Amino acid sequence: MDGASAVSISTTTGIISAIGGTPLVELERLVPGLLVYAKLERFNPGGSLKDRSALSMLSAAIDAGDLVPGISVVVESSSGNLAIGMAQICRYLGLRFICVVDARTTEQNLAILRAFGAEVEVVEFPDPDTGEYLPRRIQRVREILDSVPNSFHPNQYGNRLNARAHVQTMREIAETLNGEIDHLFVPVSSCGTLVGCADYVAEHGLPVKITAVDAIGSMIFEGQTPGPRLLPGHGAAIRPALFREGAADRVVHVSDLDCVVGCRRLTEREAILAGASSGAIVSALTATQRDIAPGSTCVLLLPDGGDRYLDTIYSDEWVRRTFGEVSHLWKEGI
Repeated sequence: MDGASAVSISTTTGIISAIGGTPLVELERLVPGLLVYAKLERFNPGGSLKDRSALSMLSAAIDAGDLVPGISVVVESSSGNLAIGMAQICRYLGLRFICVVDARTTEQNLAILRAFGAEVEVVEFPDPDTGEYLPRRIQRVREILDSVPNSFHPNQYGNRLNARAHVQTMREIAETLNGEIDHLFVPVSSCGTLVGCADYVAEHGLPVKITAVDAIGSMIFEGQTPGPRLLPGHGAAIRPALFREGAADRVVHVSDLDCVVGCRRLTEREAILAGASSGAIVSALTATQRDIAPGSTCVLLLPDGGDRYLDTIYSDEWVRRTFGEVSHLWKEGI
């Protein structure tokens, strides 16, 4: 579409004005001996930090004339949070939204997407070569783009505006703590959050050590063997185009059980109900705490809340059925 016909949107009114500015709270009981803060991204209106990415990508496309409300069709692949954030924003801006998800997407997330008016396509079978759903989701997105007029693909895995959104996320953290941050723990999937935070740290010369938290079986970083993952939210079956070597100072890989234990420990000690990738962040901190100098300031970027995981992570029956009796793992020291 012609950029000359572009219209700007206001991000200071309506529901999208609530995106960003999430609370940074001190966690006094999680890891004694360290000064720990949590950036609670569940307080974005769509429930996760992916609201930031969705708004950044869509608003820039509207400003450039690539998206026209009432005419354009947004087509994106997502396993959950990005889809919900995008669905809410598209509903507000008057954009038709087709979301490609897969068979692992929860019924609750599907219901939320449909409540926002999104058209949901579910990929039922994984890619036969890799056994993963993401390649099939991306293939389906391409098919839709080829067949639907005026369609637009934000492409969260390759769009620099995804990463740019999280320059602001890191700015909020740094300004609240006056730049006095020793360690930042960030989950990785599209790599937008990691790269955006790393860009801010580099630009402002902050002495922050960034730890990227990935899933065992994810193919983002080298040295991993592809494997199944029960819990969505972090990791990826392919290396995203946004990936940048050296953005993280350290990488920690965690299991599905680690996610559960981290979530339950966070609830037991801090009364915070958080999602799977947040549990991964907590477990990464506890796994590396011996390498962190006492008194260091650590910031945990917690992407979403736990209300969408009540049937899995917070279900005692599901946890026992999946992992056995493991409650002692998060009750130790309480």
